[in-house]
Amino acid sequence: MSTGTLLAIIIPIAVVVALAVAAVVLMTRRRRLRQRFGPEYERTVEEAGGRMAGERELRAREKRHDSLDIKPLPNSSRDRYAREWNSVQEEFVDQPEAAVHDADRLVASLMHERGYPTEGFDQQLKDLSVEHGRTLEHYRAAHEVETLSTGSKATTEQLRGAMVHYRALFDELLSNGGRAKHART
Repeated sequence: MSTGTLLAIIIPIAVVVALAVAAVVLMTRRRRLRQRFGPEYERTVEEAGGRMAGERELRAREKRHDSLDIKPLPNSSRDRYAREWNSVQEEFVDQPEAAVHDADRLVASLMHERGYPTEGFDQQLKDLSVEHGRTLEHYRAAHEVETLSTGSKATTEQLRGAMVHYRALFDELLSNGGRAKHART
């Protein structure tokens, strides 16, 4: 066989193999992002206007998250937060709006002590999405009601729902303190 014939056979095979490897790598990355971010994956892809832009955003979130000093809580802090949460829940009976505001502040305080920046709600969502993407919708819903309650526009049932939503993220932040950072593939 001539050199030209060999090249005509080898080059297309190499291109097909390279494309197959690239497709496997892309699918593996996509699957990893979907598993890590949960429902936040689809939300981000939709908001970004496409899969490539959404995945780029999610990788940027991971990079920022990796630069943060997220740490576990000492047992004493964990116990203190649990007691504070119980007090906020008890407050709900007599002062539901105040309890929701206190729950919001308590979650922000817990985030801060764990090492999450708390400079703005949108950034909080992005930072939390890396490790807590499955409970992020709870935080969004709770924050929405908390905002409504500032103008006394939330019903008691909405306020009760906000407490349940805050509790979902609160419990995860409280119990997830010792979780190691995810390895990248």
